[in-house]
Amino acid sequence: MKKAFKKIFKTHSRKHSEEAKEAMAYPSTSNANDVSHSEEFKEGSKKSRDNLAANLILNHDFSNGLDSWHPNCCEGYVASNSGYPQNISASPGNYYAVITNRKECWQGLEQDITTRVSPGLTYTVSATVSVSGPLQDIADVSATLRLEYRNAATSYLFIARTSVSKDGWEKLEGTFLLSDMPDQVVLYFEGPSPGVDLLIKSVSVFSPSEFRKFEEGVKTSWKNLVDNIIKNHDFSGGLDSWHPNCCEGYVASATLDYSGETSDRSRNYYAVITNRKECWQGLEQDITSGVSPGSTYLVSAIVSVSGNLQDFADVSATLRLMHQDKTTSYLFVARTSVFKDKWENLEGTFSLPDTLERVVLYFEGPSAGVDLLIKSVVVSGPTFSEIRTGSIEYVSGGKEITLNPEFDDGIQCWSGRGCKIVLHNSMVDGKILPASGKCFASARERTATWHGIEQDITARVCRKLAYEVSATVRIFGNNVSNADVRATLFVQTSDRREEYIGIANAQATDKDWVQLRGKFLLNGFFSKVVIYLEGPPPGTDILLNNFVVQRAERRPPLLAKVSERVDYGANIMTNSNLGNGTNGWFPLGNCTLSTGIGSPNTFPPMARATLGPCEPLSGRFIIVSNRTQTWMGPAQIITDKIELYRTYQVSAWVRIGSNAAGPQNVNVAVGVDSQWVNGGQVEINDQRWHEVCGSFRIETKPTKVMVYVQGPVAGVDLMVAGMHIFPVNRHARFRHLKDQTDKIRKHDVVLKFSRSDSVSTQGIPVKVRQVHNSFPFGSCVSRSNIDNEDFVDFFKQHFNWAVFGNELKWYWTESEQGKINYKDADDLLNFCASHNIETRGHCIFWEVEDTVQPWIRALNENNLMAAVQNRLTSLLTRYKGKFRHYDVNNEMLHGSFFEDRLGKDIRTNMFKKANQLDPSAMLFVNDYHVEDGCDSKSSPEKYIQQILDLQEQGAPVGGIGIQGHIDYPVGSIVCSALDKLAILGLPIWFTELDVSSSNEHVRADDLEVMLREAFAHPAVDGVMLWGFWELFMCRDHSHLVNAEGEINEAGKRYLALKQEWMSNAQGHIDEQGQFGFRGFYGTYEVEVDISHSKKKIIKPFVVEKGESPLVLSIDL
Repeated sequence: MKKAFKKIFKTHSRKHSEEAKEAMAYPSTSNANDVSHSEEFKEGSKKSRDNLAANLILNHDFSNGLDSWHPNCCEGYVASNSGYPQNISASPGNYYAVITNRKECWQGLEQDITTRVSPGLTYTVSATVSVSGPLQDIADVSATLRLEYRNAATSYLFIARTSVSKDGWEKLEGTFLLSDMPDQVVLYFEGPSPGVDLLIKSVSVFSPSEFRKFEEGVKTSWKNLVDNIIKNHDFSGGLDSWHPNCCEGYVASATLDYSGETSDRSRNYYAVITNRKECWQGLEQDITSGVSPGSTYLVSAIVSVSGNLQDFADVSATLRLMHQDKTTSYLFVARTSVFKDKWENLEGTFSLPDTLERVVLYFEGPSAGVDLLIKSVVVSGPTFSEIRTGSIEYVSGGKEITLNPEFDDGIQCWSGRGCKIVLHNSMVDGKILPASGKCFASARERTATWHGIEQDITARVCRKLAYEVSATVRIFGNNVSNADVRATLFVQTSDRREEYIGIANAQATDKDWVQLRGKFLLNGFFSKVVIYLEGPPPGTDILLNNFVVQRAERRPPLLAKVSERVDYGANIMTNSNLGNGTNGWFPLGNCTLSTGIGSPNTFPPMARATLGPCEPLSGRFIIVSNRTQTWMGPAQIITDKIELYRTYQVSAWVRIGSNAAGPQNVNVAVGVDSQWVNGGQVEINDQRWHEVCGSFRIETKPTKVMVYVQGPVAGVDLMVAGMHIFPVNRHARFRHLKDQTDKIRKHDVVLKFSRSDSVSTQGIPVKVRQVHNSFPFGSCVSRSNIDNEDFVDFFKQHFNWAVFGNELKWYWTESEQGKINYKDADDLLNFCASHNIETRGHCIFWEVEDTVQPWIRALNENNLMAAVQNRLTSLLTRYKGKFRHYDVNNEMLHGSFFEDRLGKDIRTNMFKKANQLDPSAMLFVNDYHVEDGCDSKSSPEKYIQQILDLQEQGAPVGGIGIQGHIDYPVGSIVCSALDKLAILGLPIWFTELDVSSSNEHVRADDLEVMLREAFAHPAVDGVMLWGFWELFMCRDHSHLVNAEGEINEAGKRYLALKQEWMSNAQGHIDEQGQFGFRGFYGTYEVEVDISHSKKKIIKPFVVEKGESPLVLSIDL
């Protein structure tokens, strides 16, 4: 299961049926209680809205009958509140439309709005709707856009849906955005079953610009009610109290029209921050005296950019915090994307956990050379909870994103996603009660796994910000006692793509409530964001007690370095040599321990590689007999000997009794309280002594730690000798790896200079700078990642290869039989090509059954063979010559789906056919746990045998993929695996490398171990990371860059290593007209400073792999 979860990436484009698409619901906004304000403020805001809100709908209240409206294949008329039907309770407004004689659910009322909308803007739709007629309970009413094109098929854009109880009025609200301009745009209302009348009144579509003006009016009104701690907040006093940080600034008047559109706002002055050389340079103010710990403050500013940029830039507000111990940290407050020469609001909140020496607020963000413009800065607090006027609601930053999260207001703001939702105080005669609060909701009558409970959060989330999700859930009914409940995000992007982002999952039961927690971040611009619960089998209810989404807290990372005061290599096991019999050991279970003699006297090879020369072992060993369970074996308690975050290597000789039938697994297990950690595993099929090796680390303080050896089946004796557990000195090995790296990754270079005028070049200064290291360092990337400019910037600067997370996999490109979609893969490939980034194709097939889509699993042998051939032909002809590598059949050591159904030859045939269709691509095997000693299924020996078997059958295997999802890397263990695989003579790549630790320093050390081992090994030709950005990786605590763009300690270590592996040299040309140096392979520039002619000559050159010194002639 660990491996399956690894591959099911955070973001996935699930293809639902049309029914599923129609069932995507978007509920109305909050009905939470109003914040108390003066009647004058409320009335003023209402009037502002009436004056500003330009409704795009003609005859919006039906006061002119059905003028401008059209019943679609049905009949309609207008009634008053005193008219049809009598049992409909009156609501504000005098008229409403009655749509009757409906024969299909899509029949309803429509209006052409083509001439009143524009692409690229977000519109808000609001209507009051009801139903009447032959229905028992509730019906769904939807608002939809029909988009018609002259030269393309008609498409439909879902806007919103609400569930309406019979004979009651409900609000239907949502938003839409047009990415292009169709020939005709029609808004229509639909939804109830045939025969049910649809009632509509008071329809509005508001333009975004008018809403922004209204919202700004509300905010301005509110700001007048609170104290602003910013001095000279409107720059009417020039730059008094403000300080340009390592740049220049001045104050301009809006009437000067500096940026082309500055005069359309109410303020008279703004600051211009110019001559910026770095993105962090900007404007700051010390606010220490105005803030105190424990309170929440709202920050608001109006910002713009101008100068040398093509499109838009991000502007951020940040706090620089100086602590009592004189250390400095930074606290992100807010960020917004600003288009060139446009003003935007920048808003966020902050709170201070303790008293600080100094607090500085500053604005930063645009690229160097871009001017930053700032006006009207407000910092006020403590923060307010809500301001609601009319139907516009403004919620302060840091508050919950989900409205009515604990169902205090019933099921307002929530909708059923393809099902009904019901509110409960209790269920099953009081046996099911809320875990907290007074009530809970259930999603009932679910007929598909994706049915559940949902809320539209579009208006309350921002891109490139991290959010936390917490829910309390359980299940009920259909004789299901436990099931997976998932929190998922549906995102409709501004260019009409649909994304489904998995946020969190929990194993829910019918016995008790469980917590579901996760985080998410939106990369790109969006028009819809809906969060929902899904997962259990159809017929099983999802119960939800609360569902909270809020801005993720910036928790300080665990940055403490692990102490170097340790006796590296010292064994923490007691009586390893058995000089005192079995003292210090105890039998786990009802087995018997005794001792024997005759085991090896030398340490196992991987332990020797780490420890160096050691005293010989005693030759004594433990005999474990009378074993009645596989877990029975020798054990020790080592609780007091373990240091948190320390990496320990495990080493022992093991053997099994002669009565074993077939191969037996022997495993060193580390029991940590109620959990266990794999300390190493080996498969034994003979009477010889075998090395078992591995490693482990403990990162939370345990109550009890026990190490034991287990594994052979019951009745088989187990023998253990020379068992050692010792802390590993990683840095000692780094010194050896640096020397090895210098030997295999560098080349001696001689630059030979000449001049056409025969003037001597001796003594001329020379500088050599490496521009790029040619070694492949790459990363996994997903389609949504490239919508995030910050991700793209880091990716382009620090990687030269890419692999797609999911977008090339079969379950992604053909989730339903015959419906092939390469759009995401095409987008990623075009992105990589535009930035000269090479790509690996991952993967053509995946041998693990859990990763095979259901329609393929249902095929008979003949149809499955045809599907395999179609997949090969479709993929490799489309992308011929575009992917440098392919992982042909992923994880063949851990799965056998295709082999079991199509025979052993199918694997070879996949390689042969792929090579035939695209001879230019190098074809790889690819598997995991090959390098760490913890999985007997994928030992280097088994991997070698698999590759040899494929080659003997004619498979053109071109490379060896080691995924590299490793937990506690030890260099000697990794190197041993590489040495063994290298005998095949094939290039080795780490294809999916990631490491994981909650301590960023330890994570950085783990990453350094893997990168140095790879870069120092002559058989390794490339390293691919399985991602680097938080929330877009398969494992927690494995990222190099935090969700909102801050590079953590692991990321800094990666960049430091990349810099270490760049060569620079300087000196003077010698009497022979030469300059020599030794440098890493890659692209260089040489700069020659010819002083007498007062000019510098810069020439590029390339250093490639070779044995003899590289001599390059350079004409000056």
